[in-house]
Parts: sequence; C-alpha cells; structure tokens
Amino acid sequence: MNGKMKAVVKNSRGYGAELQVVDIPQIKEDEVLIRVKATSICGTDVHIYTWDEWSESRVNPPYTFGHEFSGEVVEIGDKVTNVKPGDKVSAETHIVCGTCPQCLTGKYHICKNTKIIGVDTDGCFAEYVALPAVNLWKNPEDMPFDVASVQEPMGNAVHTVLSGEVAGKTVAIIGCGPIGIMAAGVAKAAGASQVIALDLNDYRLELARQMGATSTINSGKEDPLAAVQLLTDGHGVDVVCEMSGHPIAMNQGFKMVTNGGRVSILSLPVRPVEIDITNDVVFKGVTVQGITGRKMYETWEQVSRLLKSGQVDVKPMITHHFQLEDFAQGFDLMIQGKCGKVVLHP
Repeated sequence: MNGKMKAVVKNSRGYGAELQVVDIPQIKEDEVLIRVKATSICGTDVHIYTWDEWSESRVNPPYTFGHEFSGEVVEIGDKVTNVKPGDKVSAETHIVCGTCPQCLTGKYHICKNTKIIGVDTDGCFAEYVALPAVNLWKNPEDMPFDVASVQEPMGNAVHTVLSGEVAGKTVAIIGCGPIGIMAAGVAKAAGASQVIALDLNDYRLELARQMGATSTINSGKEDPLAAVQLLTDGHGVDVVCEMSGHPIAMNQGFKMVTNGGRVSILSLPVRPVEIDITNDVVFKGVTVQGITGRKMYETWEQVSRLLKSGQVDVKPMITHHFQLEDFAQGFDLMIQGKCGKVVLHP
C-alpha cells in the first residue's frame, strides 16, 4: 500500500514527541501491514517520551514508537500463510532471531538478539504498522480493540505471576502501574489466598482493588513491612512480584518475602540496586527470577483464555481514551500517575 499516514514520532534526543505525516510502511514477503485500531501507552513508551537514562542509551530517533496495539490486517506478503486480510490481530513485540542457543532450545523470550517493536524498530503509534507475520496473534472477532491492545502488557503480568505456584499463596504486587494492576487480577484469578498491592498512589491502588487486590498499602502513609507482617500473621508473603523498579521498594520486597518464597522481578531499575543477599536471599532460601517479555506463545494462550473466560476483566484499568492526535494528554496522565491504561485511537 502506498500513501501517507499520521504517526507519533520520537523526533529528537530529548523530552517529548510530535505528530507527523510519514510514509505508510512497505511490507516484505514475510510481513503483514496492519491498520491500527487501538494502541496503548506503556511504561517503556513513557521512558522514551521523557528521555531517561535507559532510553538515551538504547533508542535512536527519529522513528515512530509504541508497541502495544490491536488492529486489522490489510495486506500480506507473498510468503505469509498464517493470517489473511480482515483478520483482527495483536502482536508479540519481541522480534527474535531463531538461531541463538536460547531460541534453538525453545526459550524465544530470552533470545540473545531480540529486537523490540517501537524501541529498535518503527512502532504502532500510527495509522498503520508493518510486522513479521510470525509475530502476530489472532484475536477473537468479538474482542473489543481496546481490550485486545493491552494483551501484550497483560502478558508481562501473567508471565510474572504464573512463573511459580500461586494457588492458596499470599502474593504481594509492588508497584501498581498498569501491569501491576493487571497482575493483581491475574493473581486473584489464579487462586491466591491474598493479593496485597503496594504503591504510593491511592488512585492506582483503588484500581488494583477493583482488579482483585484483597488489601492495599500506601507505602508513603504506613510502614509496608509492618503492614504485610500483620496481614500474614508475621510470616511474610509467599510471592513478591516486583513492578516498581524503586530501590527502596525492591529492598522491602526482599524483606517481606517469607523463607523459601519467590521474588519475580519485572521492573527495570535505572541504576544498580543494593540488596542484602546474605540475610534476605541466601539465609531465607529465596528463589529470585528475572522476568522479561512473554513466553512465546504459552503466555499468549494464557492471556487469551483468561480474558475469554472472564476470569480476568481488564476494563476497570483501561481508564482513558484519546485520538492519536491528542497523545500528549495521554502521556501527561501516565507521567502524573492519574490513570490506569491509556488507549490511543488512530
């Protein structure tokens, strides 16, 4: 397809972005062109927008960013057989090599040569996006486009929560950004006996409660360690899902986990974090997991089924909708923490 489209472009190495008219991408023989119907703002997009240390070292403007979306296939390459024009799709945002030791042993989500859509390549804050067909996930016809657009970040929540046993266990979710909020819903659906959400933001703690958190703790207003001890009869929590990336909160996570417990870390601290390995990991016999991306495509199956069954309802945390042109309002809300998930509609 030839022509022009509107896109949100990270135009320079500094704060912000701008709406531009750019060429509609041309697809290769193994790629698909998708008309974007809904695209949601991720914490990673906020890092790029505000131009923090991580994005400064990783991102090379100018380019179109954004990586969470849903849409409709409008054109397919000559070698594409898994989707057809008219199909409703979302996408796994990690483009993997298929040849490294990790890929060859089925661990695609930790491919050594991963490229991320909207970080290392042009993304989906646009009217159209071109992607490898192998990265596409077909959505049910009746799934709303806004719900379909948040499956990728929900996959992060599912991967983090379900990377160990959850049923009957106490689970702490530290950091209630949109993924943390979804993690509360996933933990509850998976049979956690308690889901304790911790954050400094009362607005987002309330969203976590709506999604399934059984208790919420504002760590700025009360001692989170004392509160967790009270909720767990002095034992600490079985599972910590670290979503905040804040050194103090991360430290508290290691202190509140019980002996033999699990700490699964999805967050991306911008600097090295000091942890008391001796007392909070070794002597406690704690399992620590780094969580990246989603298992391809096991996690997508789990996400799709949790949504279809109604066991997890993400609608409470989709709080704002804007036209693509009004992207700056969405980013402002994300930066201020006065929202759940913000969805843009090209």
